[in-house]
Amino acid sequence: MNRNSIRRATTCCLTAAVVLSGSSFVANAALNAGVGSLISATQDEVQIESETSSTAGVSGAIAKSLGNGSDSSAQVAQNEKAVVKSEYDDIAIAQVDNYVNVRSAAGEDGEVLGKLYNNSACTVLGTEGDWYKIHSGDVEGYIKAEFLVLGNAELAKSVGRRVADVKTESLNVRSEASTDAELLGQVPEGEELSVVEEKDGWVKVSIEEGEGWVSNEFVDCSTHYIVAESKEAEEARLKKEEEERRAAEEAARQAAASRSSSRSSGSAGSSGGSSAPSRSYAPPSGGNGQAVANYACQFVGNPYVYGGTSLTNGADCSGFVMSVYAAFGVGLPHSSSALAGVGYGVDPGAMQPGDIVCYSGHVGIYVGNNTIVHASTEATGIKYTSPANYRTIVAVRRIF
Repeated sequence: MNRNSIRRATTCCLTAAVVLSGSSFVANAALNAGVGSLISATQDEVQIESETSSTAGVSGAIAKSLGNGSDSSAQVAQNEKAVVKSEYDDIAIAQVDNYVNVRSAAGEDGEVLGKLYNNSACTVLGTEGDWYKIHSGDVEGYIKAEFLVLGNAELAKSVGRRVADVKTESLNVRSEASTDAELLGQVPEGEELSVVEEKDGWVKVSIEEGEGWVSNEFVDCSTHYIVAESKEAEEARLKKEEEERRAAEEAARQAAASRSSSRSSGSAGSSGGSSAPSRSYAPPSGGNGQAVANYACQFVGNPYVYGGTSLTNGADCSGFVMSVYAAFGVGLPHSSSALAGVGYGVDPGAMQPGDIVCYSGHVGIYVGNNTIVHASTEATGIKYTSPANYRTIVAVRRIF
């Protein structure tokens, strides 16, 4: 991930660090048809942290320069009252129907450098008339102030997403904030979990088994926002999406031809070497999202196995999605976070069968009728769940 940082000093040595970063995640980037698609498809982000430093040195220096009189004592007391600047003071959120252009100069004649979409974030660097100079992602330019809401902490929190990146090989998630608490579930390294709460060295996160606690020693927490997309990045993204669509269509055609050839030679058989010989599985047929959904549904009732990829003998959530798509000639990563960056993004309200639905630390396949099929937990195995938004949907990705 490429990162660039801007740090500004605040009053009395209080500082706020704003780190703007971009990712091809969420792949988190594809504009389908409107802002909802971009939000589900992009994981460019603004990460916000705050830090403070002691004012004792400043106060001591002032006292020494003013002497020991009562006036100096009052001055020291006054200066010891630090004015805390909110980490949200310089953050502005776009409030527009779709997007607002970022221009090279403070005026409508300025060259368009990029786009800031609705509910996306930027850092305000200064003002020029009724325009703000902003920085967002890899774009720096000007936006008319009327399209931005500046310094509104509640709005910023509502559009941002606090996440915890897992940095240990296998993260234990516990029912309470204690190493003695019951083990709720495990999450592999590299996953990105939604943060519910942070306190006393522990982080409450959301996983498929429910909400549980992890030690902050094993995760890196940050706040993610959608940020601006440069003109060059938009062109590159659209080109990549078109190439991915064509490649997926070609893979589907080849897979269909191969299956047809196998059937004609009488060599077609059940898929995956089922552990239950009495149960048979139809081979994948077709090359669209509905075909993917139909194929995936056959494996409902089979076991969940942490780290597994077998549709019959056991798979975890990302292993299930990976193996289903592998049957259609599509290679996908074995990671729910990484799956949020494949294909191209669509709005959750426009889901179609075969779409990959991503949650915090979990993933499934949409099969229609507001239902997903997924390898849920060890207790439930591969199953159906409805409604599809039974948990907060982080992204929806379409392959076909």
